[in-house]
Order: sequence, then C-alpha cells, then structure tokens
Amino acid sequence: MSVHLIIDGYNLIRQSARWAPLDRRDLQMGREALIDALAAYRKLRPHRITVVFDAAEAPGFEPRRDRRGGVEIRFSDYGQSADALIRRMAAADREKAMVVSSDRAVADAAAACGATVIDAPTFENRLEQVLAMNGEADPGPEAGGWVPTTRKKGPHRRLPKRQRRTSARLRKL
Repeated sequence: MSVHLIIDGYNLIRQSARWAPLDRRDLQMGREALIDALAAYRKLRPHRITVVFDAAEAPGFEPRRDRRGGVEIRFSDYGQSADALIRRMAAADREKAMVVSSDRAVADAAAACGATVIDAPTFENRLEQVLAMNGEADPGPEAGGWVPTTRKKGPHRRLPKRQRRTSARLRKL
C-alpha cells in the first residue's frame, strides 16, 4: 500500500531543535532546510510527500504549488489555513494518509478520517534515523550507540487494533 506523507510544515519546523533556530533567523531558511531533508528522505523511501505551509507567512511571489526533489510543496490559499488544507487532504486519502503534526485539532481530524497521525518530534527522529543509517546526514553527538537496558522484550500483551495498524504503517517510514 502506498503511503502519502502530509506534513504540517511550520508545525514540524517550530517543534524541531534542528530547524527552529533557522526559522527564527529567517523563515525561508527554515523552509529550505526542511525541504532539503525531506528530498533526501524521499530518495531513500519513495513515499509520496506533501509539505503544507500557511500562505499568510509566505512571500507574495511564492507559487501556491511547487515540487522539489520529489517533494510537493503547497501553500494554503489566502483566507484558508494550512490546517484546513491538511484536513481536506487527509479526508481525501483516508487510510493511505500519514499526517505529521503536533497540532491536536489537526491530529484528531485526520485520525477521524482513518489517517495515521505522527507527532512532529517522532517523525523528526525517524527522519534522522533513516538519513543517518544511509549516510545522508550527520546523526549528531547525542546519537551515541547502544544503551544497555533491563527492559523485557517479550510480548506481554496485544495492542489494540488501531495501534497495531498505526505501528504497521510507521514501520513503512
């Protein structure tokens, strides 16, 4: 089954320790850094990726739609929020959609449509893992190595069906 990643662009940037400082300096730099990382991810995982930004914060000369490195870039129409556009896209793709946003209203609306929802920090960690495993990015100093644990690994109980479906979709990332 094909997966369509629908990413709340500014939400992901502002939740990130990596892109938030760039965003504070220059809005365009934050967007460019995110799109570059998503394009590198797209080379490794051929999912359909759409990143959605609010038009209120976009420069006037910016096109409403663009495509770079296999990543579709969409700005909401004037008078429409990116959240409304994301909800509409999730409703159209239903269970094929995987929405990346920490905004509770967006997450609830997407989940109600049958889409899988991932919060921004979880997706960023997964993105960095995939890029680091394939030598695309520097994993950073905090990615030490194996950390010993006493946590048991056996199956202690079966997860609810919705969580099992979500886990199966997340493994595709």
